[in-house]
Amino acid sequence: MERVILHCDLNSFYASVELLDHPELQHLPVAVGGDKSSRHGVILAKNDHAKKFRVQTGEAIWQSKQKCPNLVILPAHHEKYTYWSQRVNEIYGDYTDLVEPFGVDESWLDVTGSLHLFGNDAVKLADEIRHRVQRDTGLTISVGVSFNKVFSKLGSDYKKPNATTYIPRERVTEIVHPLPVGDLLYAGRASQVTMKKFGIHTIGDLAGFDRDTLVILMGKQGAMLHDYATGVDGSAVAKMGDRPPPKSVGNGHTFAQNLEGEDQVRSGIAMLTDDVAGRLRKHGMKCGGISLTIRDVNLHDQSRQQRIEPATWIGREIAQAAMQLAIANWNMSNPIRALTVTAISLRPASEAGEQFGFFEADNTQQREKLEGLDRAIDQIREKYGKGAISVASSRKQTKED
Repeated sequence: MERVILHCDLNSFYASVELLDHPELQHLPVAVGGDKSSRHGVILAKNDHAKKFRVQTGEAIWQSKQKCPNLVILPAHHEKYTYWSQRVNEIYGDYTDLVEPFGVDESWLDVTGSLHLFGNDAVKLADEIRHRVQRDTGLTISVGVSFNKVFSKLGSDYKKPNATTYIPRERVTEIVHPLPVGDLLYAGRASQVTMKKFGIHTIGDLAGFDRDTLVILMGKQGAMLHDYATGVDGSAVAKMGDRPPPKSVGNGHTFAQNLEGEDQVRSGIAMLTDDVAGRLRKHGMKCGGISLTIRDVNLHDQSRQQRIEPATWIGREIAQAAMQLAIANWNMSNPIRALTVTAISLRPASEAGEQFGFFEADNTQQREKLEGLDRAIDQIREKYGKGAISVASSRKQTKED
């Protein structure tokens, strides 16, 4: 039996949630923006009226105001987004127990086993879910219906807002192949640049490209993208409540004042890695690598990665690796606007074997002491709050923030 997968995407989610409390603004261009006083003055989301003025997510508020002088900026309330996300997923749960969230505003539903309970018509079921969400919450969703997760997601993006798009196997060439290759799941900017060099501009171009050659050019990423383009995606929709372990854990921050010099950069990294390491321990994961992204005052990003051996969840070790990346790849006389530290190559702590080499002597004992210290900090924060204790090298920067 061919699977029936829905991908449900809440339309302009942040903006739509904020407008629930401001119905008088429904007819105006509205965007959700960060706190300008803390230099988080960027667009986080926008409604359809703002999109007509080409307001872009991620651009500075002042840039959006130049495009749309009457743009209304509302502050973000992340607790509201979590609440409404959970409410909507509960609605999905009335139709199947296979509901897999993909971020706060998207979810896959596998209705293969329950479709017969709702008339055996996938498109009608998608429409019913759309109407139910709008009636019960005031929010709208777009739904893609297809035989795998990748194409169902393409369907939810195909027609917006508040629409259903059906992509059966026999219409893949007609609907999917003309789409830009960047619309494909996990076809990031770097992959798009590589593929463009070889004449791959659309998903159809990718599907027609020789898979073995693509593997030579792009490795495993090339194989995965080619499979996605040709409809080879058998990945399962996770059962509601079953959350797979994270593939990465990151933390980014735009600083109230530019970081200048090695000491300030070290302090900023320490603040970020303290949070990252704590979340790794909470998940029971250790990282085998670190990624550091530096944003300059012109909003240009530079990202670098390096391995960490042995895998770790110790904040001091993660901070040390991130600082090594910063020193090796950044001129410390140039100011830094924002930093993001991401733990990558994650594995369960029980599988992350120890080995000598990170410290010079008594490596195992020293690392056990550091792990014990970090766990003690976790316990203090759990009991008295996150602000009860902080790493020394991050106190000054945290106070300034």
